[in-house]
Amino acid sequence: MKAIEQFSRLIRVNPKGTDDPQDDDRVLTLFRNRAELKKAYGELQEEVYRLRDRVKQQEGATARVQEMLGSLESRLGLTETAYPALVFYQLRAMWQRGREILEQFTLELAAQQEERERRALFVEFNRAQFARKQNADAAMRAAQNQFNDAGQFVAELTTRRAQLTRFWHYFKRRDLDRRLLGARTALELSTTQLDRARSDAAAIEAEQPPEFPGLSLDARRAINVAAIAYAEVLCLRLADTSLMSLAKEAMGRREPVDAYGGRPECEALIALIARARMMLESKANVAQDVKGRSDDMRARARYRAAADTAPTPESVSLGEADLLAGKPLGAAVAVRMPNVLAEDTWDLFRVLLR
Repeated sequence: MKAIEQFSRLIRVNPKGTDDPQDDDRVLTLFRNRAELKKAYGELQEEVYRLRDRVKQQEGATARVQEMLGSLESRLGLTETAYPALVFYQLRAMWQRGREILEQFTLELAAQQEERERRALFVEFNRAQFARKQNADAAMRAAQNQFNDAGQFVAELTTRRAQLTRFWHYFKRRDLDRRLLGARTALELSTTQLDRARSDAAAIEAEQPPEFPGLSLDARRAINVAAIAYAEVLCLRLADTSLMSLAKEAMGRREPVDAYGGRPECEALIALIARARMMLESKANVAQDVKGRSDDMRARARYRAAADTAPTPESVSLGEADLLAGKPLGAAVAVRMPNVLAEDTWDLFRVLLR
């Protein structure tokens, strides 16, 4: 019997315990954390792939730059290729200097116009605020007078009511009580109106000038027209040379080319480029030339959309009858002069205001 009892105890199956809600919550939390970790891991993997792509792109760019530097070093090591390289990079520098001149000109005009428009906005705000403040002060004075009159009337009625102490003053006291009730109601109303008038005056006094919304559309258009006119003036100064076409070709290439002749021709071009840069940087008659061309251009400028700030290229193209430097261009010069907006001369689209 004892052996049977021991065997029965060994094979006895324990009943299943009741489910614990805390265990269920922990399991759900583990699954949720596992899903979040998988999502974060996937995002990190994508970021790693993106960074690897960027590293490959940077390595490619670095290799190209090193290749260009090696090619330039080889060019500069030989006399017959060094001088064309010097001409190439000086042409690019001349083009970039023209763009810098236009950028500085545009920024100065924009800063001046912004100051004027900010001042005009502030003056208009002060004028409107002053008018509102005057109206608020008048309303506050009227409310103050009404409040004083109502308070004085209540005080007079109260004094008269206090003097009627005899029993035969019963009807007079009743009449004064009715009048006092109306007078106190009027006093409360005048108090409310005075508080409102004071609050309105304080709100007007606390008003701040509005934020400057930026240059107006007309101002940006006028500045862009002036920049286009200045670009034409710079081109006109080089109209007697072939430097504009050579500089434009150089800006379209990444590496120097042997297209400028031998050493004597290159030295002549380098001297010509130096004189051209001096002419570009000269401020003589700039204001007069730009203003004359801008006035004419604004009258003829057309825009594709109402919000556009740059005119259409064909509406501002130069003709032989157009004036620059106070004289008509003439057919020969007009043919050589580029449409600076259509051809993006001096990288003009990077200079114009949007």
